[in-house]
Amino acid sequence: MTPVRGFYVDNILGDLNGTLAVAESATGGAYPPGSVVQLFPNEAMVKRQKGFSPITKDWEFFELDVDKNGTTIRKRGFQDVKNRFNGNCFSCHQAAQPQWDMICETGHGCKALPINTLSILALQNTDPRCKPAKIPFKQHVTAWFIKVFTPL
Repeated sequence: MTPVRGFYVDNILGDLNGTLAVAESATGGAYPPGSVVQLFPNEAMVKRQKGFSPITKDWEFFELDVDKNGTTIRKRGFQDVKNRFNGNCFSCHQAAQPQWDMICETGHGCKALPINTLSILALQNTDPRCKPAKIPFKQHVTAWFIKVFTPL
């Protein structure tokens, strides 16, 4: 997947340029169908065709299991999918202001995550499918702690 400001995007229908154009936009926009957005290895959202799920603005949410061989879908759906921390995906993402197409980032209207950027990077580095990002030496202890004590 392609990194954009700390999250990752792709497009399963081949329109990566369209997905990147919206993800990198300073003013927002509507993601094209097939867009995949992922912050953590065990969660993702996929934009479906217009009209697929009007209540979620056509986003489908996924809880995933990942290992070095790939990805398995644990749960999928629309307004009822919860992550491993019992957080409802839709309830958080629906707070995003309309121009951000349900994508949560700082300033988009969503409630802030209860972890800092380093913690997010450390969690992303637990993805066995990907090469870990470099973390400055003095932050390795924190990253190790998160990796050891955070269930996936």
